Amino acid sequence: MKNIKKVLILRFSSIGDIVLTTPVVRAIKLQLNNIEVHYATKKAFANIMENNPYVDKVHQFEDDLGDLVPRLKSEKFDYIVDLHNNLRTRIIKLRLGLPSKSFDKLNWEKWLMVNMKVNKLPNLHIVDRYLEAASELEVKKDQFGLDYFIPEKDEVEKDWLPETHQKEYVAYVIGAQHNTKKLPFKRMVELCDKINKPIILIGGPEDATMGEKVEKFFEQTDESAAYEEKLTEMGKKAKIFNACGKFNLNQSASLVKNATYVFTHDTGLMHIAAAFKKNIFCIWGNTIPMFGMYPYKTKFTILENTKVNCRPCSKIGYQKCPKGHFNCMNKIVFDFWLP
Repeated sequence: MKNIKKVLILRFSSIGDIVLTTPVVRAIKLQLNNIEVHYATKKAFANIMENNPYVDKVHQFEDDLGDLVPRLKSEKFDYIVDLHNNLRTRIIKLRLGLPSKSFDKLNWEKWLMVNMKVNKLPNLHIVDRYLEAASELEVKKDQFGLDYFIPEKDEVEKDWLPETHQKEYVAYVIGAQHNTKKLPFKRMVELCDKINKPIILIGGPEDATMGEKVEKFFEQTDESAAYEEKLTEMGKKAKIFNACGKFNLNQSASLVKNATYVFTHDTGLMHIAAAFKKNIFCIWGNTIPMFGMYPYKTKFTILENTKVNCRPCSKIGYQKCPKGHFNCMNKIVFDFWLP
């Protein structure tokens, strides 16, 4: 398309989804001449794009389209790339009345996979589907992967960490938006024991209690001896630092960037780790990599139980296993080796 000078990109949430849109942002900014790139997202996630040098302006959304739409109208955009494709973004496009294209959410294909276990999903990463939404701008995929930019003030210094973790450590992102994406406590302990290196547990304030529980287990106190025999027989040599809730998102990203390896559930920090080209061990429960959101353009190992016929049970997740057994996580095999 010719005479495009100002583009609006729409993606309201969440952390991982926004990070996954960064190749589109970069491609538009670098491949088009004299282009101005704006990005509209929820206020809670605005800082992800405010630090991105390929974004000229971020528009914060606080659940009031009546406030957002007039602000967007005043910018006089030429084109909209809709990378969310929900009711709110459709309303925005209707009210702005501009040329636009939306990415394909594959809702029907996902429904078939979840409910019928019929795989009609394309062998295509979601980043490529995001890029298709910008195809009319004639931008092409580059080879640079994902972007995540940490402001200098949020870079974590070594002396902020315990002495045991200052030389090197493995990052384990224990959080996830839904419980069926997270290992239960006993499996977390087994995983940490298998890693058997200094480990930093990363997560938000909501993960702090679980992180403390794992950290205390490896202190080898009298209390830890009360756990079942399989766990108490383990070496418990891992040195754990529970960072959950102690650092903001950018600081957590800095911890991930400086880790030797990253273990993570299917969550936003998995994609931030991919942006830093980390060697990732990604743990999948009720969701599956075939949905197209596995680590992008970095080395990764998938840890999943492919022998349960009820998986995937959701394209997002639940608070607890619908079947009650949670075998997608309880019987997952930790088949990896770290030098």
